[in-house]
Amino acid sequence: MKQQDLFNTAPAPWEVDDLVSHVVAKIVFSTGPQQPFDYLVPENLAPVAVAGRRMRVPFGRGDRLVQGYCVEVGAKQVLPNKLKSIHEVVDDVTLLSRTMLGLTRWMAEYYLCPWGQVLEAVVPAAVRGNAGTREVTLLTVPRETAMQLATLKLPPKQHAALTILAAAGKAFTPPELAQAAGCTLAPIMALRKKKLVHVEVRRVSFAHFDDTPAEAEPSKQLNEDQAAALKTILHAVDEERHQTVLLHGVTGSGKTEVYLQAIDRVVAAGKQAIVLVPEISLTPQTKQRFRARFSQIALLHSHMNDVERHWQWKRIASGHIPVVVGARSAIFAPTPRLGMIILDEEHDSSFKQDSSPRYHARDVAAWRAESENAPLILGSATPSLESWRQTQTGAITLVSMPRRVNNYPLPDVKTVDLRVDRKSIGRGAISRPLYQAMRRTIEEDGQMILLLNRRGYATHIQCPACGEKVVCPECEIALTHHLADNMAICHYCDYRQAAPKSCPSCGFTGIHFFGYGTQKLEAEVKARFPGVECLRMDSDTMKKPGSHEAALERFRCGDAKILVGTQMIAKGLDFPNVTLVGVINADTALHFPDVRAGERTFQLITQVAGRTGRGHKGGQVLVQTLSPDHPAIEAAARHDYTLFAGRELPFREKFLFSPFAKMVRLVARGETAAAPEAFLDEFAKQLQKVAIQLELELHLQGPAAAPIEKLRGQYRFHLLLKSLDGEKLRKAVQMVAVKTKSPDEVIWTIDVDPVDMM
Repeated sequence: MKQQDLFNTAPAPWEVDDLVSHVVAKIVFSTGPQQPFDYLVPENLAPVAVAGRRMRVPFGRGDRLVQGYCVEVGAKQVLPNKLKSIHEVVDDVTLLSRTMLGLTRWMAEYYLCPWGQVLEAVVPAAVRGNAGTREVTLLTVPRETAMQLATLKLPPKQHAALTILAAAGKAFTPPELAQAAGCTLAPIMALRKKKLVHVEVRRVSFAHFDDTPAEAEPSKQLNEDQAAALKTILHAVDEERHQTVLLHGVTGSGKTEVYLQAIDRVVAAGKQAIVLVPEISLTPQTKQRFRARFSQIALLHSHMNDVERHWQWKRIASGHIPVVVGARSAIFAPTPRLGMIILDEEHDSSFKQDSSPRYHARDVAAWRAESENAPLILGSATPSLESWRQTQTGAITLVSMPRRVNNYPLPDVKTVDLRVDRKSIGRGAISRPLYQAMRRTIEEDGQMILLLNRRGYATHIQCPACGEKVVCPECEIALTHHLADNMAICHYCDYRQAAPKSCPSCGFTGIHFFGYGTQKLEAEVKARFPGVECLRMDSDTMKKPGSHEAALERFRCGDAKILVGTQMIAKGLDFPNVTLVGVINADTALHFPDVRAGERTFQLITQVAGRTGRGHKGGQVLVQTLSPDHPAIEAAARHDYTLFAGRELPFREKFLFSPFAKMVRLVARGETAAAPEAFLDEFAKQLQKVAIQLELELHLQGPAAAPIEKLRGQYRFHLLLKSLDGEKLRKAVQMVAVKTKSPDEVIWTIDVDPVDMM
């Protein structure tokens, strides 16, 4: 969608003679009114009043100064004295290029959210706040003063300081000059008062970080599949044209090497590449591989502090950094010469933002790549059904890599039917077949990964006498027991209480802790395999900066033989000595009331299975499940994506779900259940009226209570809208939303292309 002309409003005929041409800036505010406002650009600010910078302007009756984003500057005929003037330009550098302004406007229109809110999300707070910088006073000697230096009559210390400053040929701060001249600040202040030195106040960076390059690594020899994939990508790179390529390669097929060699061509052409990875746990490994190939890379992820983030942002914007690696928000990296975007593990749901603006990095990447004539590479062993469907329609080019590097076979996957095996193993999460496989792996000096996508110790606390569960008072969801601090914690709102010793309802002292989380699994592993080092990776253990990198390095070096973790260990990691993967409970999310439950289960099992068999030792996968006949688990056990897609797509088409229809989800919440339900019911009625006006075929589901009905003390209802015409659907929602005033007790959100239905 092309950006519309912001200055296309024609004056009324009777006003033409009174109009005067002025330079006008369009300002968008991050809060408050959503529409842009016109402001005059004073002559003294004209050189710095540039679109993409923030400006402070008077607003409202009291002319209070408010900060906003300038989105366009141009000549416009206006009536004299009808517009207020810009007070100040905040930034001395442009934060958003013309392309990025166009992107943010498209995001606002597509995701139905305020433009200012998008602008605020795209420019990190660290950049807006100039983190890692400070104002300093810099002194230099004017040319005329330097020429008269020999004839100036000054006290010795002032003369010495002035001589040193003139000879230095660079600016000094007052303390630096005092130290160089061996004097106090008094002589320096005297020179300033006599106006013998030029004084400039400038904001400078004081951030310095280790950016030592890794040991250089040469390009690897590509096999036939990799070479064919690279050839397709390089056609688009060399012709400097946009093309979206889905690189569908089985786990271990060498997709990263294809990325690296494609980026090498991009960098050789003087351009930059953005590489997005879904999990922060992948960033350290990806960083090492990219630093070994390219002299400098920049990292952007959530574990960075503000100073680091601002420093990286400035390095990227300078154009000197060829490769940017990061999580979802790295798609907004300010690369001045973008040559390629790569989304690794493109299927991952973490690429969808769960707060406003609720963008999907894949779609934002597609818009940005197209606008900058750059190829977009989507890589995955388990592509999203949205991307797969586009390969069938021809919108995306499909490139397959069906074989592993060195022709290593895919691991043998077996299911363990817990309906049968649980009877013979007694208590515990590890079945007899998995226990025996773990013993063999240890005896053969191999390593193993155990996946359990539930953190904590016990998943729920329940009284066997009265059946009462201990639930969160704010969310009415079972609290998870965490053994480390003996707390019962809600994983949705972080409510905490001490784990009860007796039933809060009937007082029975034999209260039970049911279910398995990663803490309990770790404890069981240590008890059953004493002396074998076990490492746990989940969001509880990986809170500190650098913790992912340290943990993965320990496992890579063989210090730990067993890695226990949640989904953060399931994808992208490459450990050749891992010969066994155990999926403790494949049913964790399989039966959620979400259309994507089967797809997510298939992806998770396939991805974690791919962590083994990546070396000459081969590999084995054991999947413990109560649903061994489920189509998603069957397809994952066979490493057969086309089988899964072939079964799932007809179901999606029949019931009009994505990728065959466009969807918008509205969620309303309030302190009582009645208010949000009534609000959505009225919204649905108004939508149906607008749909008739627009000749839109609209399908509504709900309003109904959300699967997680109560969250953080508020009741939640949702309304799902579906249509074959996405543009008209969004227009209908926008038309109703503009006219809708929600009750004070109701908060509601719009999610375009929803990924989470819970």
